[in-house]
Amino acid sequence: MTPPRFRHKALEEVATRTPRVVETPSAKISEYFGTNVFNEDAMRMFLIEDAYYAVRQAIQHGSRIERKLADQVASGMKEWAATKGATHYTHWFQPLTGTSAEKHDAFFEPIGNGRSIERFDGSMLVQQEPDASSFPNGGIRNTFEARGYTAWDPSSPAFIIGRTLCIPTIFISYTGDALDYKMPLLRAIRAVDEAATAVCQYFDKEVTKVTCTLGWEQEYFLIDEALYYARPDIMMTGRALFGHIPAKGQQLEDHYFGSIPDRAMAFMRDFETESLKLGIPVKTRHNEVAPNQFECAPVFEELNLAVDHNMLLMDVMEKVARKHHFRVLFHEKPYAGVNGSGKHNNWSLSTNTGKNLLRPAKTPKENMLFLAFFVNTIKAIHSHADVLRASIASANNDHRLGANEAPPAIISVFIGDYLTKLLNGLEENIKGAMSPESKTELKLDIGRIPSVMLDNTDRNRTSPFAFTGNKFEFRAVGSSANCAAAMTVLNTIVAYQLKVFKTTVDKLIDKGVKKDEAVLRVIRDLIVESKAIRFEGNGYGDEWKVEAAERGLSNIADTPRALDVWGRKETKELFAAMGVLSGVELAARHEIELHSYVLKIQIEGRVCGDLAQNHIVPTAISYQNRLLENVRGLREVFGAEKAKKTAATQVKLIEEISEHISGIMTLVDEMTEARKKANALQDTRAKAIAYCDQVKPYFDRIRYHSDKLESMVDDELWPLPKMRELMFTR
Repeated sequence: MTPPRFRHKALEEVATRTPRVVETPSAKISEYFGTNVFNEDAMRMFLIEDAYYAVRQAIQHGSRIERKLADQVASGMKEWAATKGATHYTHWFQPLTGTSAEKHDAFFEPIGNGRSIERFDGSMLVQQEPDASSFPNGGIRNTFEARGYTAWDPSSPAFIIGRTLCIPTIFISYTGDALDYKMPLLRAIRAVDEAATAVCQYFDKEVTKVTCTLGWEQEYFLIDEALYYARPDIMMTGRALFGHIPAKGQQLEDHYFGSIPDRAMAFMRDFETESLKLGIPVKTRHNEVAPNQFECAPVFEELNLAVDHNMLLMDVMEKVARKHHFRVLFHEKPYAGVNGSGKHNNWSLSTNTGKNLLRPAKTPKENMLFLAFFVNTIKAIHSHADVLRASIASANNDHRLGANEAPPAIISVFIGDYLTKLLNGLEENIKGAMSPESKTELKLDIGRIPSVMLDNTDRNRTSPFAFTGNKFEFRAVGSSANCAAAMTVLNTIVAYQLKVFKTTVDKLIDKGVKKDEAVLRVIRDLIVESKAIRFEGNGYGDEWKVEAAERGLSNIADTPRALDVWGRKETKELFAAMGVLSGVELAARHEIELHSYVLKIQIEGRVCGDLAQNHIVPTAISYQNRLLENVRGLREVFGAEKAKKTAATQVKLIEEISEHISGIMTLVDEMTEARKKANALQDTRAKAIAYCDQVKPYFDRIRYHSDKLESMVDDELWPLPKMRELMFTR
């Protein structure tokens, strides 16, 4: 039997793949969930009572742990880790690179005379000093000043990866400035807790703490490692810079929620098992819209822990993928013409009494509470839309926003028909004007607040920020991003707005207005003030861009300009007032994000030029030479006059190939010159703008000529796996 022929060597390798056999520790997830986490059960078993309660107080109230008790915690943690085979420990942190970082130290310590002990005390647990010289700092310190500190975050439990005890930590400079994502997030969580608790006191004196919750949805693509290594652009940038869009993409919508391919399923089961051992409550898996695109999602958790778990999951997925001869693509837009990948952040607030503050209730009094938080959140988005836009800005996300189910760059809020009518009715203050069509009748007695049912309106997939029944879904967050960036901003602006709300209500109460009436009056004013940000229509339409401009909403399409908001005086005052980011820290992040943008576009430009000149053009010339030989042969056989007619098609093809080769070479030279000019600029913002406006546009122009050549050149000669193979080979 003749073996099948493959166009590319990488495809032949893929054809030999079989699903990897995956064994789980138990048939029941509940029996191994969290087994690699120093969780409540482990603490009770390995800590003395005083140490256990000290950790619990630190988690619940942010209390400091005394040195003596820290030693006890460290001792118990080491003993637990030893039962798991751990030989090393690390402070696991999230620097401003966008990934996690770790430096491993052994428990082993020589004590002389050829002897040693396993040592891990409170000082090692609480603080470590990694070399901070090569992490992004945005000018907070000089490169030669390498000192930085990691400090234990008790609110996120330690865990075991391989044979290493990992301790979640914050990362700060020698001067105490935040050099990571976690520290500002913790500050923002504290700020919203204080502000939200104060507002809750209007309605329920038993509320003493408000917790932020997050349920993220992680979208990603899978690609076989052979195809990955055969595509230098994907390997170096995370996306396909070249590739003719195939006849079939996602238009049949047959991949979405379809049967999961066997190899992908084996990979999912494997990374889910490892994640569940680490206490990551992954619950959902399914095919996404684009071919070879998938999604996983956990049960919602406390925000800080959810962010840690998402970063940890991405690391686990990449490690497990290699065992299955896959690579995971977290890039927001790896393939043109199909869906990109997001990280939908489902955000809400809950009280220590068990109430979800964004869940509509049945009684008017409870719904006054719901409306207070619901409307204040909308107002926060309206007042600080540009700051929220900046929180999701990146070179990768610029490719995704505005098409194929990704929300546009214009920030708006979708709340559904029912709640829109309710808010409009409150705005008009006309009793009975808010009656729904069918679900329930309004009760406008106490405080003139109706009974609110869970909205049955279909969610708007083009909305960046949508209310989905008992939470807000921030859909614009990119799939490769650290959730902490967007969640820090969201919590900060909501905390600020809640403080403004309480101050305004208190002033009315001081003037003699009854509490319920004061709350309702301010809510009604906020509904009017924030109405422009609410949009229920198609976010992709050009009509929306026009309407948004008329409403006074920003449409900032690229990252360098979106980041300008970090330099505004009012932004600095906002973050300083909430104690989340100092002016120095904010300026540092602005510089880091601009620099990151420059580097990513710079790398894409270099890879684009290399592939075009060293892979695509030589292949096109080689095929062109074949055609020339064919034309010469026709002339020898038929004579010049007859061959002129016979070879007309080949001659035309030769001419077209020459035009596209010339186009590529000219554009690559021009792009290189544009890069040189951009690199000569000293100001980081000016350099980022130059890369955005003068360098990046060349990518699509070069790709146009390359994709035309791909459709002309002999299929067997083309040097790169094609888009159809990347998207449909499994």
